[in-house]
Amino acid sequence: MGWAWSGLRAGRVIAALTNCRTRTSRTSRTVRDLLPLAKHKCRTAWTKAADADVTSWFTDGVQDVVKLPQRHTGAGELFQLLRDGRPRTRADLAAATGQARSTIAARVDMLMAAGLISPAGEATSTGGRPPTTFAFCPSAKVVLAVELGATHARAAITDLGSTVLAETESPLAIAEGPQVVLDWVVTAARTLLAEHGRDLGDLAGVGVGLPGPVEHSTGRPINPPIMPAWDDVDVPGILAAQLHAPVLVDNDVNLMALGEHRTAWPDVDDLLFVKVATGIGSGVICDGDLRRGAQGTAGDIGHIAVPGAEGVPCRCGNVGCLEAVASGHAVAAALTRQGLTAATGADVVALVRSGDLAASRAVRQAGREIGAVLAACVSLLNPSMIVIGGILAEAGEHLIAGIREVVYSRTLPLATQHLRIVTSQARSQVGILGASAMAVDHVLSPEAVDALIA
Repeated sequence: MGWAWSGLRAGRVIAALTNCRTRTSRTSRTVRDLLPLAKHKCRTAWTKAADADVTSWFTDGVQDVVKLPQRHTGAGELFQLLRDGRPRTRADLAAATGQARSTIAARVDMLMAAGLISPAGEATSTGGRPPTTFAFCPSAKVVLAVELGATHARAAITDLGSTVLAETESPLAIAEGPQVVLDWVVTAARTLLAEHGRDLGDLAGVGVGLPGPVEHSTGRPINPPIMPAWDDVDVPGILAAQLHAPVLVDNDVNLMALGEHRTAWPDVDDLLFVKVATGIGSGVICDGDLRRGAQGTAGDIGHIAVPGAEGVPCRCGNVGCLEAVASGHAVAAALTRQGLTAATGADVVALVRSGDLAASRAVRQAGREIGAVLAACVSLLNPSMIVIGGILAEAGEHLIAGIREVVYSRTLPLATQHLRIVTSQARSQVGILGASAMAVDHVLSPEAVDALIA
């Protein structure tokens, strides 16, 4: 056993550190030699054992679903230049990488044989035969994106560009337990693949969002408050055994943050996505990347204690949590005590849309409670955008007005000078898009592409 690495980008860092293309002899260096550089490049976790080579360093991690290829073809790194979809000639690729045209030609052939790229036409000739251009072929494979909420389940098949090809959903509660819910996921996957003329052989990867804390290195839910019987369940292992593809699992709000960032605000490097539904949580985009924290629980703002909520029990076992007073479930319970009929956040939204004054006031007050916590987040993280999603965000401007009221009044002017607080643009598909993006990033990483080709 060596230095056990956890984090999806380990392979990419290894490639960067060892510079496999031009200095293959460096791959024999131990992790102890490379650790100072790795620690600087990747903010993730490691545990010390004995010396290990680069290969064992990588294969010790990543939710037990990926293996480093036995040989480094270099095609995986070259492919990253083509992922943006812009057609390029062999000469373009040679100029961008500094590699010989013969090397580029061989690697282009590998990528074409794998179906990842295809000829895209001819470039303008500067004399002689026009050169062929090549572009990413997102239809080569598909991924399964799954969003499991407290009271619903949604699954979709997307191409490698995260375009949704087919989707389905069900009013399936996560409390039904892992056997029922994961059986639904497998059935949905097979059905969606068949509807789109695909089979499990076309499935490159699976991304799953869960409504609770997930240990990122293993993909297992850990003490999830609203997921009875799910604690430490090997979700990646169970699904991988049925679907025969690598499975990655994360907290649902992390994936919503990723989905919103990729699809609606790709140029916003510092973004906070806040989900207000049965529970409350947030996902953090910092410097353009999703930040999960040491164990994957960064952004769990729903269980921050708030003033005035002392004694209010929360489903996590504590009292006075933000979620206990401002979630869709909490607002529905408060309205029920006032004599209204509301069991869920969707019921609250329906009351607001019908013009019920008590419901509108309750949602705005929930926004103020959330805003008080977000004001602290703004001071700590200094995001340039806060995106509000989840079912309670569907209640018109009432929720977001309450949030803005408190955030802008309780935070220093410099921190809010350019801060925008908006509702989600991706709306109900945001979790699916994030789950797809996570899976696609994994299956199209340099090491995964090399493994496919090797």
